[in-house]
Amino acid sequence: MIVRIMGEGQVKLDDAHFTELNKLDDELLAEMESGDEEGFRRTLGALLDAVRRLGTPLPDDALEPSALILPSPEASLDEVREMLSDDGLIPG
Repeated sequence: MIVRIMGEGQVKLDDAHFTELNKLDDELLAEMESGDEEGFRRTLGALLDAVRRLGTPLPDDALEPSALILPSPEASLDEVREMLSDDGLIPG
């Protein structure tokens, strides 16, 4: 699956990694719902770090369709809230 981190670029992620990413996504959703800004920042950073660590970066000139778009590390709680679906940022 191709994942875009806004402002950074795209990475290719194997579907096997989504169990780990969904756990972080669930934590992020809970922190957002409770208004835990500190937890939100920490977990968003951990989620994006995991995507970077587990994924293979695509070249900057590659323009593959992204199946998933994640916010930038600087995104506000309100900005991320607008990106959410019922499943969080990551479906499943």
